[in-house]
Amino acid sequence: MSGPWNDFNSAQSNTNVIPKGTLAKVRLTLRPGGFDDASQGWTGGWARRAATGAVYLDAEYTVLEGPYARRKIWSLIGLYSPKGPDWANMGRGMIRGILNSARGVSDKDASPDAQLRRRINGFGDLDGLEFIARIDVGQDTNGDDKNEIRAAVTPDHREYAGLMGAVAPQSPAASFQSLAPQQPASAPQTSQPASAPGPAGRPSWAQ
Repeated sequence: MSGPWNDFNSAQSNTNVIPKGTLAKVRLTLRPGGFDDASQGWTGGWARRAATGAVYLDAEYTVLEGPYARRKIWSLIGLYSPKGPDWANMGRGMIRGILNSARGVSDKDASPDAQLRRRINGFGDLDGLEFIARIDVGQDTNGDDKNEIRAAVTPDHREYAGLMGAVAPQSPAASFQSLAPQQPASAPQTSQPASAPGPAGRPSWAQ
């Protein structure tokens, strides 16, 4: 006797990983790490310092819409690595992309208003921002697949407007208001997470 409930070779493997390259609207929530360094502008207790000396933001992204709504992804945004400047440069580029995406700024726009929208008073301004992310797939220290977010999608992308929804252009005055400190936004209740948080997802230079 052979059938789908006797032979499971053709069954799909259960996976909790969102496919690589998926674009989704997400909300960024920063999980405070309690580390400050005023000389670097790291205040408010948002940064986290690892035992190795690496410093990063512990970012939690909640998918807001589409087939993966309410799924969560955890990634690190690098601020400093004792191994060199690469991780910090990647972190600054990631934050620039998040601001461009959340505030509707083309990456090519170098106008004074665009430059203003890429400024923040502190990391607390990032907490609660909604933007379009390109979801990637990496590996944890056990070699298992895990979702990561390494890039934000800006208005230059043809799918940005449809995914972000109607976004009214901001006036310079609104841009100034957007730089005011924001209250941390609470993330909605979730179902199954897309990946697991913690040291397993830490890049080699942060371990």
